[in-house]
Amino acid sequence: MSFFDESQTQMATIENAVRSSAQRARRGPGRPTRNQAIQRELELLDVALDLFYERGFEGTTIDAITAACNMAKRTVYARYEDKTTLFKAALQRGIEQWIVPVGQLHAAEDDDLEASLLRIGQILVANIMSPAGQRLLRITNAESSRMPEIGVYTLQQGTEQTLAFLADLFRRRVRPDDPSAPYADEAANAFIHLIVGGPANMRAWGVVREEAEVDRQTRFNVHLFLHGLMG
Repeated sequence: MSFFDESQTQMATIENAVRSSAQRARRGPGRPTRNQAIQRELELLDVALDLFYERGFEGTTIDAITAACNMAKRTVYARYEDKTTLFKAALQRGIEQWIVPVGQLHAAEDDDLEASLLRIGQILVANIMSPAGQRLLRITNAESSRMPEIGVYTLQQGTEQTLAFLADLFRRRVRPDDPSAPYADEAANAFIHLIVGGPANMRAWGVVREEAEVDRQTRFNVHLFLHGLMG
């Protein structure tokens, strides 16, 4: 089973656990409500992801996770068969918290292409520089050598929608007379690497830059990208 399939299975496991909790709640007093069960499940995944981020996969134990969220080990093992399964579910949770909705990118577009690309670039840079973005980036970088499928999965779930949006934008706005041109996909990748990749990697390497400097670099890179593309 692929990483993607396992993670989707874990989402189904969460939903089943929530339904079971809701059913137990109807059997007697003191049982958690459906919303309480959902919140406890999400708290478990958030705590686990924070510990994986702080200590790494090998340095994090189920004991540490259950102690941090005050949850019995048997409750965790009823949902996740082992630490790897919990790790993948927590990573999925991290991706969901981090990803930029495509609708937000659409809303940043107007008649001025360069201004639109700047706003889109600023949204994406701010997102990857956020605590959730840096947490996800560092976990992925740290663990992908041991679990190569993590990087592929994070790309699929967290970046492919953005790349598809950018490619569509370039087809519509740069060469509308040739909407099938393959350059658009390459341009979308180039935009991500140039505009977002630089600041993300600098922060991941521990280089802290002022927001004004990051914004100035983003403006320069967008201008360089667009005029190089249209030249």
